[in-house]
Amino acid sequence: MKLHKIAFILVIIGGLNWGLVALGSWMGNNWNVVNLLVGTWPTVENIVYLIVGLSALVLLFGHKKECRECNPSGMM
Repeated sequence: MKLHKIAFILVIIGGLNWGLVALGSWMGNNWNVVNLLVGTWPTVENIVYLIVGLSALVLLFGHKKECRECNPSGMM
């Protein structure tokens, strides 16, 4: 259950970041928060993206058993 919550938070943060990337791109700016925070360390930046991607996989494969909406007998 703790992994599900962490994954959920990371996926929300990742989604908001991608939304800012799109808005920044349309306005001619770089609004990629991850890049702005750790862009000088490309390896760290890639690790952040990898963790967010792994969080999406955790939700993809584990969401149904944890979610009350998807599974009325879910543990949440």
